[in-house]
Parts: sequence; structure tokens; C-alpha cells
Amino acid sequence: MRTDAQDDLPGTTPSELVGKIVISVDAMGGDHGPAAVVAGCAMSAKKNPEIGFILHGNREILEPLVTKRHLKNCCVIRDAPDVVTMETKPSVVMRRGKGTSMWSAIDSVRHHEATVAVSCGNTGALMALSMVRLRKLPGVNRPAIACLWPSRSDSGYAVMLDVGADIRADESDLLQYALMGSSYARNGLKIARPRVGLLNVGTEEHKGRPELKAAHSLIANAAPDSKFEFIGFVEGGDIPRGQADVIVTDGFTGNVALKTAEGTASLIREFLGEAFRHTFLSRIAALLALTSLRRLSKRTDPRRVNGGVFLGLNGTVVKSHGSADATGVSAAIKLAFQLAQAGFSDRLAARVASTSASRQDMS
Repeated sequence: MRTDAQDDLPGTTPSELVGKIVISVDAMGGDHGPAAVVAGCAMSAKKNPEIGFILHGNREILEPLVTKRHLKNCCVIRDAPDVVTMETKPSVVMRRGKGTSMWSAIDSVRHHEATVAVSCGNTGALMALSMVRLRKLPGVNRPAIACLWPSRSDSGYAVMLDVGADIRADESDLLQYALMGSSYARNGLKIARPRVGLLNVGTEEHKGRPELKAAHSLIANAAPDSKFEFIGFVEGGDIPRGQADVIVTDGFTGNVALKTAEGTASLIREFLGEAFRHTFLSRIAALLALTSLRRLSKRTDPRRVNGGVFLGLNGTVVKSHGSADATGVSAAIKLAFQLAQAGFSDRLAARVASTSASRQDMS
């Protein structure tokens, strides 16, 4: 571990991390503070020796945590004394956030020192900083946040976007979401030809707002040359059934659906716990079904699918839940590592560029 890493020139990987896939981590964001973030890094490093970290935050706080977790050989600390809180307005961060751990973490991706940035911090501030520091890909009007949604598909998940980057989306934006989501599914979930569905109030083609009907035609026309299968409109109930590998929607609808699903999953877990604790016989039944209950608990644990990916930028940013513990942070880092390993940023940029060029040729 080196703490005078400011000597490294922008655009160069710190010497200690050469040969590793480097993840830039905002160590000060999140409800549980840097202890949980560093613990999550340690969990990931233990599972994969190829990973390296640039930790951004207060050096005096981070040094003992890194030493305690035995991360010296795969970690560089970047001193960033200021913190973006959950209450901080994005506009304030844009004006006075240069000394924060969040700003520093994004700049490591901007300067090509790290491949992906991970933060548990303020979503609005993180998106605003990411857009300004990394800039949008050419041809992308609105970046999107994509999340993994547990489903009955072969991969076990569906990619859903947008889930909160922007409440608005016209037909061109929805087409871009389909392209970016299918690229994410190919690189993150290893699905060669993702099935893409457009979220609507019904599956009939005459239903929905005008922009959805227009997007239906645009996505259907783009599918043959873009290596995905368009299955048309899907409803909310189709998301967990595995009907599609990529669910496309606007940020308002996607965010409401995501928060509703998370709340419902938590409620079901609570109901199951209450049911198995209700009587002496139900407690015995719980013991007999312990292995199955653990499997179910692991499958529905939101910490293990933690991480929303910002798509449409010149660089990849993974947003972890603010309430993530070490397990949740480790899951977000695992996702970041998989995307970095697949060269996701370059592949996404190439896909968006090629499709934009094709549309210009046709116009």
C-alpha cells in the first residue's frame, strides 16, 4: 500500500497495481461508513487475487482499516478528506465537491487509472459527477441506470433500465436503453442473444403512450443488426417470470417498480420468519426445512444482487445501495470486476457508435 499516490501521473496505473484489474472505490460513501466498504473490498480480494483497488477517502481513517484487512498488497489509498453526504444536493457537489472521495473515485476512471468506479454514496450526486467528469458517449442522449432483477430466466436475472437516472424518456432514449441493456446482458450475464422486452400496461401493440408505440418500431427495426431478440411489449408480471433478459422502461416507472419489488421481497421474508416462529411445531418445521430456507434466503437477499450500473458514459460506474454492508459492497465490486474483465466500456461504446452510424445512413 502506498499513501503518497498523488505522485502517480494521470493516465497511469499505480505501480503496485500493475497487472491487476483495478477498481476505483469511494470508501467514504454509504450508511455504514468506510469500515463496511473496506471489509467488502477484503471479501472480494480474498476470492479473486487479480483484483486491485484505489481507495478514495480520509487517509488517517483508511490506513488502519486496510492494515486490519490485510489489503496492503492490492490497495492504494488516495487521500480525499471531504465526503458527499446523502443530504448533499448535486448542485453543491458540482460547485464544491472536488476534494471529496466521490469526485476522486470518478476521476480515477476518467484518467484511466482504474476501469470501473464503485460508490455507495448519494445517487443524484454520483450521476451528476459521472456525467460531467466522464461525459456521455456520442449518440447517447440520456444515460441510464441498469439493475439486475432476479427472475426465472436461465441466467437467474434480468437487466432492467432505466431505474432512476432520468424520469423522462422518448422513443430514441428507449432505443438506446435497449442497445445498452443488451450489451450489458451479453457482457455481464454472458447471454449471446438477449431477449429484450419493452415495459407497458399490456402486451397488445395498440396499448401504451405514443412514445412507447414509436419505440416498439425503432427497437424492432434495430434488433436484427444489434444481436438481440425483441419480444415486444411485456407487463410488470413478466419481469420475474423470465420472459425477457432485458426490460426497457423510463426512469420513473423503473424506479417505482424496483422500490416496490424490494419492499415486497422484504415483507415476504418477514412474513416467513413470523410464520416459522409462530408455534413450537412451526419452529420444528423450520429446523427440518433449514437447508431449503437458507437457499431461499440467499436467492432473495438483495445484498447479493447489489449494484446499479450507469450506462451511456465514457467509463463504467457501479452504484451500490447506500445501506450496503460488507456483503453488499462485495457484490457491487464483483459486478464491477466482471464488467471490467469483459472490457464492457469499450464494447458498449462500439455498439452505440455503430448503431448511431447506421441510423444516420438510413436517414
